[in-house]
Amino acid sequence: MSSTFARLTENDAVKAALANIDARQQCMVDMVLEWSRVNSGSRNLAGLDEMEKKVLDAFKVLEPEVELIDLDDGEAVNEAGELVTIKNGRTIRLFKRPGANRRVLMTGHTDTVFAKDHKFQEPVWLDGDTINGPGVADMKGGILVILNALRAFEETPLAEHVGWEILLSPDEETGSLASAKILADRAKAADIGLTYEPALADGTLAGARKGSGNYTLVVRGKAAHAGREFHNGRNAVVALSSMVTALASLTGEREEMTVNPAVIRGGVAPNVVPDMAWCRFNVRLKEPEHAEYFERKVGEIVATWDGVDGYSVTLHGGINRPPKALSDANIMLMEAIKACGGELGIKVDYVPTGGCCEGNNLAAAGLPNVDTLGVRGGMIHSADEFVCVDSFKERAKLSALILMAFASGQLDDVIKAKG
Repeated sequence: MSSTFARLTENDAVKAALANIDARQQCMVDMVLEWSRVNSGSRNLAGLDEMEKKVLDAFKVLEPEVELIDLDDGEAVNEAGELVTIKNGRTIRLFKRPGANRRVLMTGHTDTVFAKDHKFQEPVWLDGDTINGPGVADMKGGILVILNALRAFEETPLAEHVGWEILLSPDEETGSLASAKILADRAKAADIGLTYEPALADGTLAGARKGSGNYTLVVRGKAAHAGREFHNGRNAVVALSSMVTALASLTGEREEMTVNPAVIRGGVAPNVVPDMAWCRFNVRLKEPEHAEYFERKVGEIVATWDGVDGYSVTLHGGINRPPKALSDANIMLMEAIKACGGELGIKVDYVPTGGCCEGNNLAAAGLPNVDTLGVRGGMIHSADEFVCVDSFKERAKLSALILMAFASGQLDDVIKAKG
């Protein structure tokens, strides 16, 4: 396989296209700095709109067809334990040659985890090759890799053999709850998937991924004076504490399953028996069949308290990303990408991870995919997030060569194995 890729990189048109990526390195750096200064936290709709405009302007050079997809409203439990409606942004869909025989779906997201009132808003240089800034790695840098890989690809005659489609979601950092059905639908129209979450700082990519679910458990009891009428009250905090202990005990009940009770609220004052308390918790699952076991056990915990002795319990949420197991087709795609890296002198290795992303959604829809093809970086989801600047051109070249190999038929075995 590698010898075939070698012939590709020796092609004059391919060499010229890859060299042009080098020439755009500074442009990529300048643009990630500009984009990083735009706060596009998942709930900042104005910031997401601004990011959308910048992305559409940058991608004009590819002359894609454009569809902007308004996402359905979602639901969330607020601080008062009430279910409220939340507004979502919209998915950007860019595509070209949708009728081609070979089709690739490239996905990413415009949102970050940093709210507009978060202290982390400005990018700064840490040294000559490292920028610290919101979204520089996760994943405004990844969007720039997509753009520049496609620019190089479109400069070659190989491009006419591939239909490409890009989905950029505004809600990935909150679980892709509203965009999940779009990801699943478009995955069915593609042969392979490429997703642009950041690679690790050393270039390692993610392989198998755990699944994930987010929940909120709300307990309602009865308020009472803690001195005069203590026994007339029903302490929601005490009941919730018992349930949280039961939830935490599920960790390890199935291989590598973890349950993380993470945020708890309840009560108003020490002299009042609290009538409401809630807990947000997350579960990580290694195998798809573990989801049924987990949900059954959570149901038993809720049933133990709901409607008993004056308490009521409601559970919100669910498994939003199934585990990403590696199919034969997915393993073949991973090996092909490893070979592409070898031709460019880029070492590609894979490790399983407990994290999850849109790659989980694509795999659940049957699409073989590799989901950490973005820039090299680290400390994501924190104010220490950084990107390795030299990885812009490096990772854009890698994706460009993957697309060229796909176009020239060198990934057809992946398509056959997908079925």
